[in-house]
Amino acid sequence: MERQVCVAGAVEKLSRAESEAYFKSRPRGSQLAAWTSHQGEVIADRAVLEKCWAELDTQYSGKEIPMPACWGGYVVMPQRIEFWQGRPSRLHDRFCYMRQADSTWRLERLSP
Repeated sequence: MERQVCVAGAVEKLSRAESEAYFKSRPRGSQLAAWTSHQGEVIADRAVLEKCWAELDTQYSGKEIPMPACWGGYVVMPQRIEFWQGRPSRLHDRFCYMRQADSTWRLERLSP
């Protein structure tokens, strides 16, 4: 697709209450997946995930799914956002939005 976005800025961890509110707003399947997936761990195959997901679906049938202790959210306060679009002959399009002191954004075209 030859497209990229890069966002830079300060990051803050959400409070437990904010994370729980967001977790509860997620679809049930996504809540189950939060318990099922131990992100980045090696697994034998997809069947391992599907079996665990099905077991949790049965365990929490008709019940609210609690948020896992290790689950939480972050908020990014962007200061710089760059958009890159590939073009022939490496004459790519690059645009950078920079947040100004008055909270407006300055747009600049960058050389590829």
